[in-house]
Parts: sequence; structure tokens; C-alpha cells
Amino acid sequence: MTNLATRNLKAASLWALIVLIFVLVPVLSTSSYQVNLACHVLIWSLFAVSFNMLWGVTGMLSLGQALYYGLGAYSVGLMVEHLGRQWYLPAMGMGVLAAAALALLLGLLVIRVGGVYFTMLTLAFAQLGWQITFKWYDFTGGDDGIQGIIPPGILESGTVYYYFVLAVVMLSIWVLKRMAFSPFGLVLRCVQQNPDRVRFLGRRVRRNQLRVYVISSLFSALAGSLMAGVDGSIHTDMLFWTTSGEVILMSVLGGINQFFGPFVGATVIILIEDLVGAHTEYWSLIIGIIIMVIVLVFPKGVVGEAMRAKSLLTKTGAGR
Repeated sequence: MTNLATRNLKAASLWALIVLIFVLVPVLSTSSYQVNLACHVLIWSLFAVSFNMLWGVTGMLSLGQALYYGLGAYSVGLMVEHLGRQWYLPAMGMGVLAAAALALLLGLLVIRVGGVYFTMLTLAFAQLGWQITFKWYDFTGGDDGIQGIIPPGILESGTVYYYFVLAVVMLSIWVLKRMAFSPFGLVLRCVQQNPDRVRFLGRRVRRNQLRVYVISSLFSALAGSLMAGVDGSIHTDMLFWTTSGEVILMSVLGGINQFFGPFVGATVIILIEDLVGAHTEYWSLIIGIIIMVIVLVFPKGVVGEAMRAKSLLTKTGAGR
């Protein structure tokens, strides 16, 4: 068996194991809370992986992806609130399309600058979206948000909705993985490393940056729309800059140079928050210390350091 076939087999086995673990969650869980927690892990993982297409793959650090995450959530919440729960699934599609359209419009502006200016400009637009949502009380509910968002039909069941989320998230991550390792993904990595050389080769840097910005925003909105049904409510914090900061932290913790790094980072952070938050009122301080230690111990992220350790062990074994 060739090395490529072996790598593909290992990747497929890992993918199958991840899916199997999440499939068994409702079977092995002892409460609906555990299923809800697994939903949060899946949705934040999708959000983190889609964000990392911008930062880890293309080198574009956005502090404004919460804008699209919140847009997806509020599209569902507002349509269910004003038109009825039968609009839940159409609202998800409309939220994703609205996010793609907004990302295309704003992307034409933000990709014209790079580095810290791109980061600050995306933050500015996200904060503008948060401020509008916060102040427009009659329509959005302001800081009270919108409550009682219940999916229609069989999706009302927590277990059925969980499997719906699992299917959507796994399919979305598979699509993003195919993109990341396609010729398009290779161009994005080249844009991160040497945009001038990409231009020399006849590729349009800004066009590819705009494409990945729209793609990332689209899947961020999809994550937000799924979260509306998990929590049964939406709130303005979903658009606040701290939401973008949390997804950045997930990517760093898992490893921004590994495709599944943000997935692992999201899982670790959510589980730590749940475990620590249940036992002490000083959970924010303790979580901060734990995450700081993890980042210092694993500078390349949990997945990155694991891959490095595996590589060292392989070389050591070959040397013998």
C-alpha cells in the first residue's frame, strides 16, 4: 500500500471514529443536558473550523465573524418569532444566503487592507451589527433577545435535532476539508505565504481572499442558525466581539495549522467551561489559568504538538 493510500485510510478511520463517537452520545448519555452539551461542541467546532479557513489557511485574522454567526441565529429567531415555527428551516437557508451576500458586500471593502487593518475593520463592522441589534428593541428584542425558538415537526425532539445538527455539521466540515486540500486551498496557502508570487503566477489574490471570506462567513452563519434551535433562544452576545475572540482562542488552542485543530480546541474549551463552571463561582479565573497553561505547554496547539510528537517518535523508531 502506498504512503498516500495509507494516509487516506488513516484519515478516513479518524473521521469514522469521530462520527461514531458523536452518534453514540444520545445512546450512552444519562441526561438531555449531555446531548445539549454535545450539540454545543459540534456547532462551535463548525464555527471554529470555518473561521480557521480564514486565519489558519489564508492568514486573514478576522475579529468580526460573530457578525455572521449572529446573523444566522437572528434570521431563524426573527422569522420564527414573526412568521411562525414552520419557517425554521427556510430561515436557516435564508440566513446563510444573507450572510453570504453581506460578506460579499463587506468583503469588497475589508480585503483591500491587510494585517491589523483588516482585523480592526472586520471588528468595526461586527460591533456595528451588534449595536444595531442591541438598540432595535422593537424588532430584535434588544438585550432580552428572542425566546421560545422551537424547531418544527420531528425536529422538536432533542434527540432528533441532535442528529440533524450532527449530519449538517459533519457534512459541512467534510466540504470545508475538501476545499482546504483542493487546488483552491493550495492557492489560499500560497496567498498566506507569498501573495506577490501568487500574483506573478497569474492568480488573483483579492478574488481568492474574497471567496474564502464569503465561504467562512456562510458556514459561520450556518453554525449560528443551528445554535438557535439548541438553546431555544438568541441574544445580542452572539454578535459581540467576545464571541469572535472565543473562536480565535479555540483555533489557537487546537492548532491553527491543523485542519482538525479548531475542532479539538472547541471541544476542549467547552468541556473545560462546563466542568469548571459547575464547581466554582470563580470559573472564569480558573478557566483562564487552565487555558494559559495549555497554550504555554502546547505552543503549536494540542493537535500540532501531537503531530510533532508523532513525527519525533517515527524518526526515533526509524533511526533504530
